[in-house]
Amino acid sequence: MSTLQLEVVTPDKKVVSEAVEYVSCPGIEGEFGVMPHHVSLLSGLKVGALRYDAQGKSQFVFISGGFADVNNKTMTVLAESAELAQDIDEARAKAAKERAERRLVENAETLDSVRAHAALQRAVVRLEIASLR
Repeated sequence: MSTLQLEVVTPDKKVVSEAVEYVSCPGIEGEFGVMPHHVSLLSGLKVGALRYDAQGKSQFVFISGGFADVNNKTMTVLAESAELAQDIDEARAKAAKERAERRLVENAETLDSVRAHAALQRAVVRLEIASLR
């Protein structure tokens, strides 16, 4: 079976480097899939779950925005932050969700609501991905 080389990197580390059969990404215009021999592509990514299939198993990665580049049998995801599902600390994600919810309720007048909603969204998505492991 033909494969695609998937590289998921953040400013701090390489999160994934693996030959895969399929990748599903949270694009800013909607979810999209990539298989081997895909046409060249560049897309912005939003907060969400990146799923990849390798050796008959699906793996999930939390992505908090960035870009995906497909070129020459390689898909490179440059993410602001990324975390494998098995590495997500559920207690920490739950605490972040509760903090964000509390901020939205308690500081409604002085709060930067865009930042607070983004923090809440990241925490919720991390918890959803952690449940998929």
